[in-house]
Amino acid sequence: MLTPDQVVILPISEKYNDYAHEVEQQLHTVNVRAIIDDRNEKIGRKIRDSELKRIPYMLVVGEKEAAEGLVSMRQQGGGEQATMTIKDFAQRINDEVGNQLKDLR
Repeated sequence: MLTPDQVVILPISEKYNDYAHEVEQQLHTVNVRAIIDDRNEKIGRKIRDSELKRIPYMLVVGEKEAAEGLVSMRQQGGGEQATMTIKDFAQRINDEVGNQLKDLR
């Protein structure tokens, strides 16, 4: 996962842009490269666009996630989907990158 953008954060609506920025800041503090798609588009459109850009992970954030401090993760290509804490997600990404770098040696 040595891509320029590892994660795209997709707020369900504009109401959750602040939480999306909070998630982005937390990820940046642990060296996870994240961007936010805060366009005024439906979530399905944002997911499709992210798939086309081939960004490895999408984090969908809405009311439930903001209330509980979670993120809903979707893997690129229709893979795994799960809900987890921001810390657990960041750990997962950093572990993957570490394993990929180890494999390159």
